[in-house]
Amino acid sequence: MTGWLLFVAAFLACAVEAVEATTVVVAVGVTRGWKSPLRGMSAALAVLAIVIVGLGPAISSIPLSPLRLIVGGLLLVFGLGWVRKAVLRASGFKDLHDEDAIYLKQVAAAKAAGTEVRAGRLGGDPYGFTLAFKSVLLEGLEVAFIVVTFGANAREIPLAALAAVVAVALVVVVAVIVRGPLSKVPENTIKYAVGILLTSFGTFWGAEGAGAHWPGSDVSLLGIIPVTALVTFVLVAVLRSSRRGLATMGGVTA
Repeated sequence: MTGWLLFVAAFLACAVEAVEATTVVVAVGVTRGWKSPLRGMSAALAVLAIVIVGLGPAISSIPLSPLRLIVGGLLLVFGLGWVRKAVLRASGFKDLHDEDAIYLKQVAAAKAAGTEVRAGRLGGDPYGFTLAFKSVLLEGLEVAFIVVTFGANAREIPLAALAAVVAVALVVVVAVIVRGPLSKVPENTIKYAVGILLTSFGTFWGAEGAGAHWPGSDVSLLGIIPVTALVTFVLVAVLRSSRRGLATMGGVTA
């Protein structure tokens, strides 16, 4: 896989996860103050850095063929989950991901929570710290998975890590400027694209790990990705047609 393709894939995937985590941090920070949420976010980022530094070399030490077979299968499962949700959203069978609604929900929850303040090493607001830590850690674990698996398979962990850092830094900068939900980010579209990319890479690496040889090696990804996208577009069209049929039947029945 070419370096730029690895960078783009890791960047988009990490940007999506960063947007979701940042929405929670901003909601808590605006509502209850910034000190504790920022501490929680920093603690979670430190844990994630340790995970990436610890797992990266360990995974990279696995022979390439078994590594690609295992990680290819994991990426297929992971990617198909993203594709499934994206197809259902695009066809109208699932609500679109709405950062505004999530932000308002988190603000309401933060206002309703207690206002206990603790002294001590962490200090500040335990609710703000815990919620920010949990949100950043949970979303960040997916980022760590993407960075380690993408980077290890391509033997380019530094490049994948750089893509993650750039994505997270960009989202944080925008969030600091906006100080509100990042609803202008086309998150649903990006998730769709990431699902296609993860599924394509999983197919490519899984087949290679099983002993297959793709024509043109990494260049074949430029064919796998459009074919995967086309299949999802067909699924969206079929589901939309089915949904219209169900709506018509419902109208007739009524």
